[in-house]
Amino acid sequence: MSLLSLLRDSSGPVAAVELTARHVSAASLDSRGGSPVVSAHAAEGLPPGALVPSLAAPNVQNRQAVVAALGRVLEQVGRPKRVGLIVPDSVAKVSLVRFEQVPARASDLGQLIRWQVRKTAPFPIEDAQVSYVPGIRVAAGPDSGAGGQEFVVSLARRATIEDYETLCADAGAQAGIVDLATFNVINAVLAGAPTVGTGTGDWLVVNVAPEDASIAILRGPHLIFFRNRAADSEGTLADLFHQARMYYEDRLGGGGFARVFLTGAAGAGARHAADVEQIRRTLQDRLKTAVEPIDPRAAAGLTDRIAAAPALLESLTPLVGLLLRGREAA
Repeated sequence: MSLLSLLRDSSGPVAAVELTARHVSAASLDSRGGSPVVSAHAAEGLPPGALVPSLAAPNVQNRQAVVAALGRVLEQVGRPKRVGLIVPDSVAKVSLVRFEQVPARASDLGQLIRWQVRKTAPFPIEDAQVSYVPGIRVAAGPDSGAGGQEFVVSLARRATIEDYETLCADAGAQAGIVDLATFNVINAVLAGAPTVGTGTGDWLVVNVAPEDASIAILRGPHLIFFRNRAADSEGTLADLFHQARMYYEDRLGGGGFARVFLTGAAGAGARHAADVEQIRRTLQDRLKTAVEPIDPRAAAGLTDRIAAAPALLESLTPLVGLLLRGREAA
């Protein structure tokens, strides 16, 4: 399967796993009265340095620890044999590539996209796994230039993705889908509030983790901007948002956001939570728009035995997003 699968594409698996630098989590879905319900959830912490997400360097530093944690988590969600796997955003480079004319043959389009992204790849394109989906169709104009068809393109080291897939295999499950964390946060929003993806208005998703942060801007259902930055990069997240906002207004013809979503405040310590709260206030002050948390219960209910703590809801968000690919909201 491709690294980047179409937002709201085909129906997902019955269980999903997320691997981060700090923990392994998993969830499974059931149907109750025709509506999706999270039937099981589990999470296990990882030793520091066991998994180090990176675009160009090896990610798995302590395979035994990661496989053991993954095995325990899978045991608690029913020992699924096939799962969807969510990996950190920093594992891939996401680009928006536009062509005035799109080749008729898929093989020609694939070669053209690989040729385009090889310029910015931090490793030989022959070592890359390149995946793409159609993005927005842009009309010619003073802001958009010649116009054309955009594609959302993801690029990762093939060996890195295979390493993540092998972790699942060693724990007894096949990773049928591999996708990025923020794409599935977006999927969770679309599944829980489908109206944001049916119009032409712009909306913003900010996904903050202790190790990195991602900003995604969508126009209706289409991704039109994506940036990921490591926490140890120069500048602050406020700087990153300022740059994103300037690009949005100057190059994308942005007129403001109808909805703004922020996730990442819970479950990573008081200092991180305080940093995310500062980001929330900054976004709200600058955009003059309410900044909303993402609640996966809008898309899938919880069984009575699952307590809806804030950290749990944030852990569930990308998992539910992957599990509800292509489904309408409950």
